[in-house]
Amino acid sequence: MKRKNGYPVLVAAALCAASLCIIVVSVASGPRLLNPFSMDIETCRMLLAIRLPRTAVALLMGGALGASGAILQGIFRNPLADPYILGISSGASLAASFGLLFGISLFTLSVPILAFIGAIATGAAVVALGHDRKGLQPERLLLAGVGVGFFLSAVLMLVMTVSVDDGLKRAILWMSGDLSMVDWELVPVGLLFILTGLAIALARRKGLNALTLGDDIAHSLGFNPTKERYILFIAASLMTAAAVSMGGVVGFVGLVVPHVVRRHVGSDASVVLPLSVIAGGTLLCLADAIGRTVAAPLELPAGVIAALIGSPYFIYLLGQKRA
Repeated sequence: MKRKNGYPVLVAAALCAASLCIIVVSVASGPRLLNPFSMDIETCRMLLAIRLPRTAVALLMGGALGASGAILQGIFRNPLADPYILGISSGASLAASFGLLFGISLFTLSVPILAFIGAIATGAAVVALGHDRKGLQPERLLLAGVGVGFFLSAVLMLVMTVSVDDGLKRAILWMSGDLSMVDWELVPVGLLFILTGLAIALARRKGLNALTLGDDIAHSLGFNPTKERYILFIAASLMTAAAVSMGGVVGFVGLVVPHVVRRHVGSDASVVLPLSVIAGGTLLCLADAIGRTVAAPLELPAGVIAALIGSPYFIYLLGQKRA
């Protein structure tokens, strides 16, 4: 279908409008509905200490995962690539679970810092395994990520099996993308790494476009595929590590969001990346709002709701492409 030149602008405007509406709904919804026209001291305290940081973290996490998915699908030329297929989430989950299960909580940010370190260390190991004499090869990188991810997941299951303390439930919730314990302390550092990764990706957007066409064409356009993959992988790893460290493991956002965005605006990275940030943040914000409202006062993890929303839509997309 041929699109008019202004179509991506209309899509971006509609997405921004929908995102603003969902943000308002997310801030107001929950076990207790906040009325913006009746703000007493208790309501203001709840808004500033709980609702706003939770919404901010959901937006940052979802945006980072959406952009990371767009990057990885481009550098692998694989529509099934997502931020967690490279084992980064497994490394973060293992490190964070050690902190939760064994009480490593010297200060508030201990668990997020452990998760970030685990994610970065795993990413470095995957890069080392995915590198050969010809440079960073997408097939080796993908296989290395899957292998490392399965190994770390097995270690994590072993650690959780032998654990009997109260940290087990917290670890399970964290791995389900539970945002109930987030606060403002997570935002500055997470925002810094996410913006850094996004800035790197946007600066290399032409290289990302070239990689999606294949290594030979990228060479002919003056790009070094190995160099571009290194830089873009670092950008995706930074954003994924920051997202996982802030609120745990959230699946399907990085897989589904880039597909939806490309379906409406094409494959130009300069458009896909920023719109994937907005769409990913909006999706996770919506999932979190649903999770804390639909079964109130019980809260369902945002990661679970995001998967319940994303997986049927992904199956729908596959059906549309086959038709």
